Amino acid sequence: PPAASLIDGRERGSVTLLDRRGDVFAWRGDQFGGEVRVGDVSPHLIHAILSAEDRRFYRHYGVDPRGLIRAAVVNFRAGGVVQGGSTLTQQVAKNVFLTEERSIERKLKEVPMALAMEIKYGKDDILALYLNRVYLGAGAYGFEAASRRYFGKAAQFLDPAEAAMLAGLLKAPSRLAPTADIAGAQARAALVIGAMREEGYLTEAQAQQARAEPAQLSRAAAARAGGHFADWAMETGPDYLTDATTEDVVIRTTFDPAAQAAAEAAMRAVFDGKVRPGSRAEAAIVVMTPDGAVRAIVGGRDGAAGRFNRATQARRQTGSAFKPIVYAAAIERGAAPDDVVMDAPLTIGKWSPQNYGGGYAGPVTLTQGLARSINTVAVRVSERAGRANVRKVARKLGISSPLAEGPALALGVSEASLIEMTGAYAAFASGGFDARPWAIREVRVRGDKD
Repeated sequence: PPAASLIDGRERGSVTLLDRRGDVFAWRGDQFGGEVRVGDVSPHLIHAILSAEDRRFYRHYGVDPRGLIRAAVVNFRAGGVVQGGSTLTQQVAKNVFLTEERSIERKLKEVPMALAMEIKYGKDDILALYLNRVYLGAGAYGFEAASRRYFGKAAQFLDPAEAAMLAGLLKAPSRLAPTADIAGAQARAALVIGAMREEGYLTEAQAQQARAEPAQLSRAAAARAGGHFADWAMETGPDYLTDATTEDVVIRTTFDPAAQAAAEAAMRAVFDGKVRPGSRAEAAIVVMTPDGAVRAIVGGRDGAAGRFNRATQARRQTGSAFKPIVYAAAIERGAAPDDVVMDAPLTIGKWSPQNYGGGYAGPVTLTQGLARSINTVAVRVSERAGRANVRKVARKLGISSPLAEGPALALGVSEASLIEMTGAYAAFASGGFDARPWAIREVRVRGDKD
């Protein structure tokens, strides 16, 4: 097939998530930065790739006997396949037409395919396929995507240290990805810089500078902010434009990096100053505006994306936090804040709710009952409004988790997630308007003009 038809080898699309100001803060899926040719990227990148992977690329015909002999000796001594010895052309042939299986049979298949590719395509076409198709960790396919993912810049602007780091990832992209192991990526890059110096692509001064000032992640890549927010936003969007997308999708969200940083700092302060060392206690935070726009999510002490998100996935008994919903149901049914309800012993069937601390206050207003979180008053208000109506109001406020049927409903025995409860309270803050949590402002397919 024509080389141009083989440029994008991904099986699925990607999602790029933007914060409320339009800046990238997270990536999902298989990222592809767009087609690049040899002349579109930094010369340092071409030099780094050739130095690390195939120093004789422009001097062989797809198969390098020297490399094959070297790999055969190493593999014989190791008693198995530990070194490939493949040329760039062979690697492209494997990437396009074969599997990742490490076997002699697959290696033999590479040879005729590589020779055929050299006949059909020019060297720069083969190198372009390599530039666009190889996997470089963190969901990035191709050097343009990896450059933007790790350094926040196009591949044409890479300096020697950055180019060496990307070329170094080819050995083990998932393990050496700088987002996973920056020290390992820098160490591997140092070896590539040495190879570039040996090949004459760098002067000694340039090589020393590249080693002394190793590549660093961009601020967005290093921060890895909003991982739990991004996970939740992906869950709330349509599947065909998120997890199952075959397109390259850009989603503009309500995420606020400043709010996220403040929430994470607040959680660290609590655990550093108020929780004993070694404690397995957990916490979660949701920051939301009164209209339901979620600004930040901290899903637990370990905020890494993909981990269990206690803000959206964990369900806990709501306790007294559920009581405002009970009173809202009563007011919706015609009760007034100064209506009087008795705080006195109460038995419903075989169940008798108790007040915290014991004792009873006698007649109190609804306002006083809520302010003092009196259990017997909450139950009486719930029974008067009707449990079905309490559940109805809870549903209107966005609580979708199962709700208890019995009278203990009023005391928050039902479980709900933190984000559900935050959305319910946001409705109170907005004056009663719908405040169901939301994260997605806009979804577009990359390349669309509208």
